[in-house]
Amino acid sequence: MDDKHMQIGEVAARTELSLRTIRHYEETGLVIPSARSQGGFRLYTETDVQRLMVIRRMKPLGFTLDQMRDLLDATDRLDDADDDLDADEREALLERVREYERAATEQVDKLRIQLARAEDFAATLRARQEQDVLAARP
Repeated sequence: MDDKHMQIGEVAARTELSLRTIRHYEETGLVIPSARSQGGFRLYTETDVQRLMVIRRMKPLGFTLDQMRDLLDATDRLDDADDDLDADEREALLERVREYERAATEQVDKLRIQLARAEDFAATLRARQEQDVLAARP
């Protein structure tokens, strides 16, 4: 990964998260800036941005901060080349990731149903308006 450092404003623009949200995720320990400038400004790497994107994608699916932390821990451990995982540990981590994938898929299915209902409702309202316009014509 690129070890170029970005300030929080650039990270906010790239992730479409507010500065406040990024700071909140830092306070909760989900994403810690990789460095600080001499002036004390938070500095982030591409890896930090990708971590924020995982969080951003989990949030609308209803995952809690603890669940986000758990998934990030599992993926961090799987990605860490220095971590000598035995086969059982690796499989347990992979199973944790699979559980989150299943939960995400279930939430997506629920959201699709909600979206279909919302689209039906909007269509009903449009039809009602068209009906009223036609009825008002002489």
